[in-house]
Amino acid sequence: MASISISSPTLGFSSASPPTRRRHVTGFRKISYSRSQPAMMAVTTDASVVIRRTAHYPPSEWSYDFLQSLAGNTMGEKHQTTSHNLKEQVRSLISKETSSVENPLSLLRLVDDLQRLGVSYHFKDEISNVLKMIYGCYYEAHENWIKMSLNLKALGFRLLRQHGYHIPQEIFKDIKDESGSIKDVEGMLNLYEASFYAVDGENILDETREFTRKRLREELDKNNIVNKSTRMLVSHALENPLLWRLPRFESLWFIEAYKGRSDMIPLLFEFAKLDYNILQGIHQDDLKLTSRWWASLNWDKKLEFARDRMVESFMWSMAANHEPQFSIQRRNVTKVISMVNVVDDVYDVYGTLDELERFTEVVRSIEKELQNVIQWSAIVLRLADDLGTASAELARGDVPKAVQCYMHETGVSEEKARAYIKSLIIEAYKKITKERMACKSPALQVFMECASNLGRMGQFTYERGDMFGSPDDLYKDHQMSLLFNPIS
Repeated sequence: MASISISSPTLGFSSASPPTRRRHVTGFRKISYSRSQPAMMAVTTDASVVIRRTAHYPPSEWSYDFLQSLAGNTMGEKHQTTSHNLKEQVRSLISKETSSVENPLSLLRLVDDLQRLGVSYHFKDEISNVLKMIYGCYYEAHENWIKMSLNLKALGFRLLRQHGYHIPQEIFKDIKDESGSIKDVEGMLNLYEASFYAVDGENILDETREFTRKRLREELDKNNIVNKSTRMLVSHALENPLLWRLPRFESLWFIEAYKGRSDMIPLLFEFAKLDYNILQGIHQDDLKLTSRWWASLNWDKKLEFARDRMVESFMWSMAANHEPQFSIQRRNVTKVISMVNVVDDVYDVYGTLDELERFTEVVRSIEKELQNVIQWSAIVLRLADDLGTASAELARGDVPKAVQCYMHETGVSEEKARAYIKSLIIEAYKKITKERMACKSPALQVFMECASNLGRMGQFTYERGDMFGSPDDLYKDHQMSLLFNPIS
C-alpha cells in the first residue's frame, strides 16, 4: 500500500484547483438517513477523473504583513518596574486580608476577583494557603455549615471544589426556594455557579441548578435587581456559567465589569489592566513567530481547498494556556491545530475514498492513548461543534451531526434534540470535575486545565455557528480585543 507523508506540504493529495463537476458519477458513499444527502467526499468517475468538492471558505482576515507589524512585548519591557511594584502591592494586600479569618467571605471574594481578573497565576501559593486555611476553619467540620450564610456556602463550595477540595453537596441540602423565599441575589448567583461543579449522582446540585436558573431569570426579567453590577453578573452567568468560560476571555469581560463596582480596589484594577496588556504583547510575539512558520509552508497557496486559519488556531492554543511561561507550548499547539485543520478538510471536503483509506493508516500510526479529562473535554468540543455547525455542514454534504442523529433515533423535534445535546455537555463537565478533584499533582493540574479549556474554546467558537470556518463580526471583535487592541 502506498504511503502518504504527513510532513509533506501537499499531504499526498493533488493541489490542483477542483475541476468542474461532471455527470455520470458512478461511485460515491451514501449514508443511512431519512432524507437524501449530497455526495459526502471527492469521487471518481468512470473515466477516473477525480471530482472534488469545495467548502468555499473565505480567505484569512489577517495578512502576513499585518501580523509582522504587531508591537509584541514592548509594553512588558517598558512597564516592567511598574508591573513588579503593583504585583508586590497586591501580594501585600492578600497577606493583610489573610492575617485574620474572621471574615472568610471577604477573603473568598478577593480570591474570586483575582481569578476572574486574570492575575491569580501570580499568586498561586498565596491563594492555595488562603483556601487551605478557610477549608480547615469553616468547611471541613460539617457542624460549621449551619452557621454560614448562603453566599459563604456557595462561593466557598465553588472555589474549593475548583481547587480540588471535595466539599459534599449536602452542604446545600436544607436550601429551598419555596415561593421565592431567598432574597439574597448574590448568594443565589453564587449558588447557581456552584451547582455546575457537580459530579455524577449529585441530585441536590442538579435540582439547585434548575431552581436557581429559574429564579435568576425571573428576577432579571422583572427588573428586580437594582444593583447594576449584580445585574450584569447575573445576565453574564445565565448566558454561560463560569465553569464553561475561558479564563483569558473572562478576564477581558470582567476587567470592564469590575471597574463599575462600588467595592472596586483601584490597585487591583490597575494591575489587572497592565498585566492583561503585557500578556497580550507576549501573545503577539508568539503569533508573529508562528505566522512566519505558516508562511514558509505556503499551504494557503498549495492547498487552496483548506481553511487558512492560523490566527484562529492560535486563539485555541492561547485559550488552552495564556500564561507567559507557555510560549513554546502555544506556538507548537498552534502548528498542530493548523495542520489538523488541513487534515480535517482533506477528510471532509477533498480526499477520495481510496486516498482517505491510505491516509487514515498514517494517522492511526501516530495516535496516543488519551486521559479521561481529554476525552471528556473532547466530547464537550465535539458536541458544541455539532450544535453550531450542523446546518451549514449538512448543506454542503457532510454526514449528520449529533442533533440530527438524535432526532432520527427518537423522533423528537430539533429544539428538544438540541436541549438533549446540551444536557450531555453538562454530564461531560461532571466527569471533568470529578477527574480534576481527584488530581493532586500540580503539574497534572496544569495539564487538566489546558485540556478543559479546549472544550470551553469549542463552546466559545461554535455557540453562534461556525466561527472558525466563517468568523462573524462579533468573533472578529473578540480577536481584535484579545490579540491586537490593548486595554486603554
